[in-house]
Amino acid sequence: MAGNSLGKLFKITTFGESHGGAVGVLIDGVKPNLRFSTAPIQRELDRRRPGQSKVTTARNETDQVHVLSGVFNGKTLGTPICLIVWNKDQDSKAYAAIKNVFRPGHAGFTYVSKFGIQDYRGGGRSSGRETAGRVAAGGVAKQILARRGVEIFAYTLEAGGIRAKTFKFSEIERNPMRCPDPVAAKKMAARILKVKKDGDSVGGIVEAVVRHCPAGLGDPVFDKLEADLAKALLSIPALKGFEIGSGFAAARMKGSEHNDEFFRNRSGAIRTRTNYAGGILGGISNGEDIVVRVAVKPPSSIPKSQRTVDTRGKNATISVEGRHDPCLCPRVVPVVESMIALVLADHLMRQAMVRRANAIGSLRNTIDFTDEMIISLLSYRQELVREVGEWKKSHRKPISDPKREEQIMRSILHLAPEANLDRRFLRKVYDAIFEHSRAVQRTV
Repeated sequence: MAGNSLGKLFKITTFGESHGGAVGVLIDGVKPNLRFSTAPIQRELDRRRPGQSKVTTARNETDQVHVLSGVFNGKTLGTPICLIVWNKDQDSKAYAAIKNVFRPGHAGFTYVSKFGIQDYRGGGRSSGRETAGRVAAGGVAKQILARRGVEIFAYTLEAGGIRAKTFKFSEIERNPMRCPDPVAAKKMAARILKVKKDGDSVGGIVEAVVRHCPAGLGDPVFDKLEADLAKALLSIPALKGFEIGSGFAAARMKGSEHNDEFFRNRSGAIRTRTNYAGGILGGISNGEDIVVRVAVKPPSSIPKSQRTVDTRGKNATISVEGRHDPCLCPRVVPVVESMIALVLADHLMRQAMVRRANAIGSLRNTIDFTDEMIISLLSYRQELVREVGEWKKSHRKPISDPKREEQIMRSILHLAPEANLDRRFLRKVYDAIFEHSRAVQRTV
């Protein structure tokens, strides 16, 4: 079956069905000799897995990732990496009674129309279960992007008609809705549980933000960055809409309102005063935050009675039993992040080839952006250090903490070989950072 792969240089192919033996992914394009750990991948899978709360399906899968190939002694080999997640809690009995009936909102009819056969158990290949492989691959892509300082986070913006009004991003992983507004999150959950009790389901909107994405990713015309993002995100089961930046609101704006004016900031970098473009111009990233939103439909498997036809075309009614999500938004969040990470990792590799061809001009632009990112990260670190200083002061703790500094230094120096950086250089840098941190805390 075609259509199982995504990407050109960083390429993934997912496999497996909802009620089959396993689901997983084959990843090609990862460089050799990179440190590889399943811990970050497992964290992403834990965010996606079923059975997390009352607002998700009760299917109880641990979703433990296993590495079949491409890794040796904790490092990548440069060969395809195969990650697999075994299915352990599938229950196909609920589907036996409806195997010859087309479920409204599901892909059974279209799969039969195309292939002449379908795996009716949980939707088979069209099930959201397939996204476990995507999230596993996304865990690898996120590690590649993190080395460049790129951050991706998504959240439930709206569910069941209730929309977030405040955005405290530290709240996203603290509530079952993965919503940055804790008040709205409680209202969303209450609404979902009420609708679930009535045998129905609700949809919503998931928003995602990419920070510190370098300018220059994406290609003109058919391989535009937003086009590839749209394809990747709309390939997620249950997603019915995509918009970037101002999205459809742009249709109600004037050009003078929508245009993002350019300026040169204090560090000399070119930025925009607004971000209606959503971080992409002409299909190429401009260095601003990439902001996208996707519409998530209500889950189709509901116990409420619905009209349909069977495989012979005769009228029938159906009530779908089993364990299903009453709202998909909380579990779609990590999938959205993963698909964005996969696209960006692929385009980052493509851009590396362009830079080699373009030589000095492009390299200098990238260095300028990297310097700006370093300043931004140092500023953020300084803010955190100041908060630590306030805590020390309130708890009457000493400013100097040699044990903590040595712990950080060991961790940093451990990463030096992988980052191809001189340990003596890193030690000098962090000695200066520690000295500055102590000075900041003394002023609190």
